[in-house]
Amino acid sequence: MPISGTPSRAQLVDHLVRTRIAGDVATPRENNLSHYRLLANGDRNFWLGLELGERWADEQDVLAVMAERVGVNDDPEYRFGQDTIDPELTVDGLDRLAARLRKAAEGRERVLFATGHPGGLLDVHRATAAALRTAGCEIVVIPDGLRTDEGYVMQFADVAVLEHGATLWHTHSGEPMRAILTGLEQAGRPLPDLVVADHGWAGYAAQHGLDSVGYADCNDPALFLAESEGTLQVAVPLDDHVVSPRHYDPMTAYLLAAAGLTEV
Repeated sequence: MPISGTPSRAQLVDHLVRTRIAGDVATPRENNLSHYRLLANGDRNFWLGLELGERWADEQDVLAVMAERVGVNDDPEYRFGQDTIDPELTVDGLDRLAARLRKAAEGRERVLFATGHPGGLLDVHRATAAALRTAGCEIVVIPDGLRTDEGYVMQFADVAVLEHGATLWHTHSGEPMRAILTGLEQAGRPLPDLVVADHGWAGYAAQHGLDSVGYADCNDPALFLAESEGTLQVAVPLDDHVVSPRHYDPMTAYLLAAAGLTEV
């Protein structure tokens, strides 16, 4: 049964496991390890807008960070089968994210929201943007006419997304965020004080010196590496596309309550 209202920490942990946002997630171990290896081998598609250089050229170092910050199995000999996200680490990440959102609200900061996973996380970002606007923050409106090689950079419900062929597009690329920041600078408009995002949208913003927080799956290690280095402020581990986007509602309610925000 869905949780009504704001869950306690224990209720949220149970919900995350039941809906497979955390716990035994859908992403298999072999997919996780393949992505860790590709990142370590320098495949920029897995750097998520960051510049990792040679610092993470050993996939075992990547695995160690993912075990610590996400809760995947830390055994390098475990190659196939079920992998996990520790729900306690997910809630810890939400608490860190809530603290940064509270700071944004107190300072009435300019905040930019973006997602490369609109099928799962669009409404999480929308609800957070609405709550921050109510608290007095400026939600950044992106310039018109932005595009990348993949498609058009648009904004729906206060959240920047990639649109291609009249469809909202899944992307790991940092290029859409590059287009936004470049467009703001060319228009003589201030850059955001905070970026709340995921995938390359969060990574590119963090790499270019903006306060950036975001969500990431267990097969997307770059943001967790960036958090471990202090480039990204917060990376919340979760499955970023479960069977229903409504499964994220209790998580969002917990986040906004922990931040002292109320969505209207």
